[in-house]
This record gives sequence, C-alpha cells and structure tokens, in this order.
Amino acid sequence: MTKKDLIKHLANAAAVSDTSAEKMLNALVATVHAHARSGEELQIADLGKFSVGTRAARPGRNPKTGETIEIPAMRVPKFSAAKSLKDAAAQR
Repeated sequence: MTKKDLIKHLANAAAVSDTSAEKMLNALVATVHAHARSGEELQIADLGKFSVGTRAARPGRNPKTGETIEIPAMRVPKFSAAKSLKDAAAQR
C-alpha cells in the first residue's frame, strides 16, 4: 500500500475528503518525527510504540578497500508492535 492508497483508505473509512485525510496523516508523521528528534517515546494503542535507541560505536570494514574503519555511535528509531497488531498479523 502506498501513501496515496492509505490516504484514500483513511478518507473512505472516516468519511472525510482526501485532502483532510492527507493533512491528518501528515500531522501524524510530523508528530512521530518530532518525538524521535526529542528522544521521547510515542505510544499509540493497538498499533505500537515508537522510540529512539542508541547503537554503540563499532568497528566496520570498507567493502571496496578492506580497510577497517570505526563506525560512530548513533541514535536509531525503534518500533515495538502492540499485541493487537501482532495478533492481527498472525491471522489469515
């Protein structure tokens, strides 16, 4: 499903215009991004939890030259699915 398909689905499900559905989806995405930047956790019932984790620095290898390089520590996004989402995915 593409973003455009999702917008049409949301508009039909909520009985609103495609434009309104797109604005709401964009607002949700912006909220998730803002929480990720600040390091705050965002939890949506029946969907899951968005958070930020830290990946430790580690040695790596340049595949072209074989040279060993140091990959710096970095913050990475994390998502933990809610039980209801896991259950929905398990059903056929």
